[in-house]
Amino acid sequence: MSSASDQRHGQPWEVFVRARRGLVHQHVGTVRAPDARAAVRSAAAAFGGTGQAGSIWVVPTGQITRTLPEQRDAFFAPAADKAYRHATYYQIPAEVQHL
Repeated sequence: MSSASDQRHGQPWEVFVRARRGLVHQHVGTVRAPDARAAVRSAAAAFGGTGQAGSIWVVPTGQITRTLPEQRDAFFAPAADKAYRHATYYQIPAEVQHL
């Protein structure tokens, strides 16, 4: 169900910007637009004008799935049975000068 505001300004889109290839996209804000194409244009105008954006992604806010605070342990608690995920598990050979 869309509100009067949604009909006038479009749905919210989350904006992710990557400064240049090799870096990660970072969330920079939200724009409202009726469709993806308009959302990209709005995002470029709002967040890309300083030359900081090499790539822009827009995602409908309603399409993002998130974890809930009460699920924190299930998703983020260290897995004791997977020691190989921790750097301390590995032995670094003496001949390795820089890592």
